[in-house]
This record gives sequence, structure tokens and C-alpha cells, in this order.
Amino acid sequence: MTPQTQAGPVGVGIIGAGTISAEYLTNLTSFPDVTVHIIGDLFPEAAAKRAEEYGIAASGTTEDVLGHPDVEIVINLTIPTAHAEVSRQIVAAGKHVWTEKPITTAPADATSLLEAADAAGVRVGGAPDTVLGAGIQTGLRTLRDGSIGTPASALTLFQSPGPESWHPNPAFLFQEGAGPLYDIAPYYTTTLVLALGPVVSVSAVGSRAQTQRTIGSGAKAGEVFDVTVPTQVSALLRFESGQNATVLLSFDSPHTRTGFVEVYGTEATLAFPDPNVFDGDSALTAYRGDAATDVPATGATTGRGLGVLEMARAIRAGVPHRAQGEIAKHVLDIMVGIETAIAEGTIVDIDSTFAEVEPMPADFDPFTATL
Repeated sequence: MTPQTQAGPVGVGIIGAGTISAEYLTNLTSFPDVTVHIIGDLFPEAAAKRAEEYGIAASGTTEDVLGHPDVEIVINLTIPTAHAEVSRQIVAAGKHVWTEKPITTAPADATSLLEAADAAGVRVGGAPDTVLGAGIQTGLRTLRDGSIGTPASALTLFQSPGPESWHPNPAFLFQEGAGPLYDIAPYYTTTLVLALGPVVSVSAVGSRAQTQRTIGSGAKAGEVFDVTVPTQVSALLRFESGQNATVLLSFDSPHTRTGFVEVYGTEATLAFPDPNVFDGDSALTAYRGDAATDVPATGATTGRGLGVLEMARAIRAGVPHRAQGEIAKHVLDIMVGIETAIAEGTIVDIDSTFAEVEPMPADFDPFTATL
């Protein structure tokens, strides 16, 4: 019996018992349409501890999760550099994949993963699933109902002094594969492509305000570490539909301003809530007017794991899931394109694309048994 033809709650396994697994488990163990059967980790004792904490029946290694007969979706919560290899193993085991961001660290690996999944008849879904929450989804429904007229452009901002003041071990956030581009952009870029469609080219500049930073809290407070990536990124995205968006991401700003996503239409401006959370009202401002009208968020606000649930229901229904691997791959291509544009001072074409995704229904209820 294949995963697509089974009935009842969808069986789930998790690989990776780190910090993020706690939020996934808190939510997934409360959804009646999924059942978490097992959690595995490179260190089985960590998996056993997490399983005991959340009442999961089994724990063990990666191989134990892949071999579990009742597991249909495997959630990949390993470190980013391991995402490609672990996801390939999941596909080879005949399981559907849900992976934390990024889908992989290299576009070629993402392409081969999607091709392997297609050949095996299994699905790939990917974070961030914050964009499936009530906040962003309400904004997307508002955009599609014509409230702002024809969308023309967008602006997103994320500005902060950087995480070293509060993070106890922040050096990795200022090294290759991180910085504000890879750590923060997935939330904002995913929101933009869901709102405006695929991106066809990017240009960008980047800079570093400091070449070294100092840890401000925890056991390593006072230690100095090197900064090797741009800590301020300014990018211009051009969409297939002809629109454009400006993206500013900074760890160099003494003034903190986050969660800023605005889409400008011919009749009004739509301000989305923070794409790094699951809730928050949108605001609609009429053209040439300063008075904003709140658009109350409707939908699910549960937290990480919502994308796994939506994917599980889509598998049972035989319809496409919303947080598709193709979208995660497209977002990765955009980030790599921005990085290349900064390094080479060129406009970079983005070759990947994805099919349009309809917003979540406003009455999507994670806590109702539907399978």
C-alpha cells in the first residue's frame, strides 16, 4: 500500500531532535490528522529524550525512522548542510519529505532531489510554513480579491543591530550560508513570490559594517568572532509578471524594524504582517490616503508543523500541497542569485519557476479531524 492510498491520520517521523523539533512536536502532537510515530537523531539518546518528553512511541537513528512501516512523511530537521543527503535518503525509502529551510544549500542538489522525488512518486514540502498562517494568508486573499487594484511593486525591510547581543553562540550567523540573506530572506522572499509570482532576475549590493563582532550574552560573552558575509543586503527582484520588489536585509542597523512587507497597487497599499510569525492583521491603505483599515487575520495560527499538516491532508485528497518543494527551490535560487549579484556586480537570471498556489481557506482548522 503506497502512502497516497492509505486512509486515516498520516504517519509522521522526524529526523533531528534539536531545538526546533520541540515546536514541531508541540503542534503535530495536537493535530488529529497526523500521528508522530518515531523521532531519530545522529545521537539516539537525544531522540529518546525528545520522544519521552512528547510521548512519542519510538525513537532511534535515521535508519529507524526511514524503516518505520507506518511513517509516510519524514520531517528533516537536520542542519542545513545535511538537508540534501538526508532528504535523498527519505525519498529513497519511499517517504514524502518535509524539510526545514533551506531545501538544500546548493540549487543543483535541490533540482536532483525534486527529480528523484518525482520519479519515486513522493512529495517534497519545505519551510517556511509561517506563510501558511492566518497572517500572510489573509493578506494573500486580500491581494487576490482586487482590493488594491493591480499590484505594481513591493518593498520589504528587515533591519536590526544583529543577533550577537542576545544569541549565546552567534558566530555561525555571520559566516557563509548565513547572514541576513540566508537566515532571514526565506520568510520575506517566500511571501513575495506567493504574492507576485516567480522571479526572473535579481540585482543586488551588499556590505559589512564590521569585520568582527563580540558575543553579548551567555557563556561566550566577550568573545570576538569574524564576520565573513555581507551584513546588509539590498536587492531588486524582477517578476515574471513585470512587477518589481525591493528587499533590504540588515544586521547593521541600530534601529530595529522587522516584519515590513508592503505591496503597492493602483488603488491601495497592502501591508502584510510579519512573515516570520503565523498571525497578525494586514493593513489596507487607500491610494493617496494615510488612513489604514485593518484586515483581521483569519485562519490557523498554530506554529511550525502547519505545513506538514496541510501537506498530509493534500496527500490524502490527491491534490497539490501548498508549501511545495518547487517554491522552496525557487526561493533558494533567488538567494543564491542575490549572493552572485553582490559578488559579481551583475544582473542574475533566475531560471526556475513554480505553479500558482491558491491561498489557504479561511476556515482551515488544524484541530478538526478530517481524514
